[in-house]
Amino acid sequence: MTNTDGSKRRRLVRGGLLFAACALLSSCASLTGPRTVEIPLHKLQAGLERRFPLSHPLMGLFDIRLQRPQLAIQPELDRVALALEASVSPPFARDTWSGSLAFSGRLYVDPGRPAVMMAEPRVDRVTIGANPEAERQIARIASSLIDTVVRDTPVYTFDPQDLRYAGVQFIPTRIETTRSGLLVTLEPANRR
Repeated sequence: MTNTDGSKRRRLVRGGLLFAACALLSSCASLTGPRTVEIPLHKLQAGLERRFPLSHPLMGLFDIRLQRPQLAIQPELDRVALALEASVSPPFARDTWSGSLAFSGRLYVDPGRPAVMMAEPRVDRVTIGANPEAERQIARIASSLIDTVVRDTPVYTFDPQDLRYAGVQFIPTRIETTRSGLLVTLEPANRR
């Protein structure tokens, strides 16, 4: 074996090792690229249940208590629907009216919190066992109540540990509704 054969072999081995090291590094880099995680409906539901019951004075006229949230996903509309039991206590009255309130909205990711929030809320149904005039008043002012509830109540809050992977901090950037839950895209925080 000549010296040139040995040096060719060494260069070939070095080149192979260099190629293998580059391939290994590029596969590690893909681990820290964007990731998609699924949040199933039952996890969203459990997160909402922890935030209720809520009580809100409504325009100084009524005290409304909301409880037992039921979340449904409407993927064809890219929205979610939320139904709540509602009880309304009017001032100067001993009776409490009970019924339900349903609304829907579009979900978005608030990376600053990091949480899934609702935007564009729309009241779909108000049914309170009150006299017709009182029920009309409640239905008219329910939109302001829903705006307050939506603005202040995350649908889902990410656990900080869920946003770290392989030593990299991720932030939620996009969301998509599916029949079984949500798909959330997470991107490395340093890429933003």
